[in-house]
Amino acid sequence: MMRDCKNIWKKCLDLIREQVPPRTFKTWFEPVCPIKLEGDILTIQVGSSYVYEYIEEHFVEILRDALKATIGKNAKLQYSVVMANNPNVKTTATISSAAVEKPTSAIVALDKRNAGLKNPFHSVNHTVEIDSQLNTAYTMDNFIEGSCNRLAKSAGMTIAKNSGKTSFNPFLIYGGSGLGKTHLAQAIGLEVKRNTPSKAVLYVSVNLFQTQFTEAVRRNEINDFLHFYQLIDVLILDDIHELAGKTATQNTFFHIFNHLQQSGKQLILTCDKPPVELTGIEDRLLSRFKWGLSAEIKSPEFETKKEIVISKARRDGIDFPEDVVNYLCKNVQNNVRELEGTMISLLAQSTFNKKDITLELAKDILGKTVKNRSKELTVDKIQNVVCEYFHISPAELQTKTRKREIVQARYLAMYFCKNYTKASLTFIGNQIGKKDHTTVLYACKVVSDLVDTDRKFKAHFEELQKMLYINV
Repeated sequence: MMRDCKNIWKKCLDLIREQVPPRTFKTWFEPVCPIKLEGDILTIQVGSSYVYEYIEEHFVEILRDALKATIGKNAKLQYSVVMANNPNVKTTATISSAAVEKPTSAIVALDKRNAGLKNPFHSVNHTVEIDSQLNTAYTMDNFIEGSCNRLAKSAGMTIAKNSGKTSFNPFLIYGGSGLGKTHLAQAIGLEVKRNTPSKAVLYVSVNLFQTQFTEAVRRNEINDFLHFYQLIDVLILDDIHELAGKTATQNTFFHIFNHLQQSGKQLILTCDKPPVELTGIEDRLLSRFKWGLSAEIKSPEFETKKEIVISKARRDGIDFPEDVVNYLCKNVQNNVRELEGTMISLLAQSTFNKKDITLELAKDILGKTVKNRSKELTVDKIQNVVCEYFHISPAELQTKTRKREIVQARYLAMYFCKNYTKASLTFIGNQIGKKDHTTVLYACKVVSDLVDTDRKFKAHFEELQKMLYINV
């Protein structure tokens, strides 16, 4: 029994060592002695009530995860407090591995089901279904398969049937913008919900995750934030490259990642490049990104693009002549998003001008958009077009005024620069109002939210897209 408890505690220490600084580990965990293991209850000895209280206040989550990983989901930890100057004085406290609060009495057994967990999206408890935030339009059926994405889709289908129990955990999908990473990631989530409705699936972008984390810190609700994410069975985190440089957020996600992975939950990540090329992200996170499967989605070849165009045309009830389809697939080179956007522009021109969809019309549309976009679309170009649209001068865009129209114009300019140029966030912020990169990220979030909730703002957004020859 003694040998077993030592082996269990050693395994726990190996997990804990990865998650705390060396000096912290040496101070608080090395002096701890395992005493006994009875069933699922591990008893350890500490030297004072202060040590017991400090460990429980600062490391309860790490301890709980380590216990569950080594003993099982019903594991409990019991402390034996033995004063060094008076070994006859002992205090015991039993802490469930599911504990989520600091103990309030000598002997405590806490259950997270009664802990009043909070959902960053809205208040929930453990018995309320969590809103998955999935877009129901992103299904597996309308995700067109080709050699460019076959591995990713096949792995996604395997995960959907048995999430968290395959070797594809985490599952990292990487590739350029507009190639279908978000579509596939959400399609997996929808398939999981269809196969197992009881599972908690959540899609969230890194920008939103960062905002929630910052708000949780500000409100002193970080434990609620962590506990909510640890309830998730399938977590889909979009654009993990946006974690670069955000040390505190990375540290928090590290703990969430470990908990979910060790608990047999599924993580699905998307990124614009493979893990080996990511910068600004801690090595311990990068190493975990490589644990499962990384699958690339490449630019579609001609035949796949043709299937995409035909599929979308059928869904929208549009009749595209074959010569137009071939022309679009041959000349739209960048990504699927641009291909679909070009189709929308072609349909709009045909409808508004009461013209048939012809090869000549397709050539005219592409001549104004795809072919010239790479030469024309710069930070300066975007600023000038936005200023022209809002009837303000470029100098006004650079001022610190909080006038609503100018603030919206500035945010829109930042959004388009981030998403449709290769300029860095720092460069964009410096060029537009002398702001830092965090302001650019915040602006992008505001624009995304307003497009979803404000019709007038959405109209401005779409008009600017046309002026910039951007179709998304």
